[in-house]
Amino acid sequence: NELSDKIYIMSVVCKNNKKVTFRCTEKDLVGDVPEGRYGHSIDVVYSRGKSVGVLFGGRSYIPSAQRTTEKWNSVADCLPHVFLVDFEFGCSTSYILPELQDGLSFHVSIARNDTIYILGGHSLANNIRPANLYRIRVDLPLGSPAVNCTVMPG
Repeated sequence: NELSDKIYIMSVVCKNNKKVTFRCTEKDLVGDVPEGRYGHSIDVVYSRGKSVGVLFGGRSYIPSAQRTTEKWNSVADCLPHVFLVDFEFGCSTSYILPELQDGLSFHVSIARNDTIYILGGHSLANNIRPANLYRIRVDLPLGSPAVNCTVMPG
C-alpha cells in the first residue's frame, strides 16, 4: 500500500512517419520531496520565459509505523503545501501559504500563464468541501520564486 515518491513525466514523441508515441521518464526528486499521493493536481505555469510544475493536495496512506490492524489501509490528507517542481533538474521546493488551511483531494485545477486556479475538493480532516476558488500566482524571477495565494470566497 505504498505510493511512489518519484515523479513520472509523460511526453509525446513525434516520428518522421507521423507515428506518435508516448515516453515516460521516471525522475527522483531532490529538495523538499512531496510524499507519494493520489487525488492531487499538478499543473505547469509559465513566468518570465521559464516553466515549473505546481503540485498541490491529495491523500496518502498513514505511515506504516502508525498503522494498526483496524487502520491498515487508512488514508490522511496531505499537508496543504504547494510544491514547485523543476522537471528538468528534478528539484522540488515546498511553500506554506496561510490561505490554504486544508490539503484538498480530488479538486480541479487549471493553469493559465503564471496562475493556477483551484476549485472544490474534499478535506478528510474537516469533512468539508470548500466553496472557495483559490488563485495561486507563481513569479519566476532570477533567484527565488515568489508564490502567493488569493482566496475568492463563494
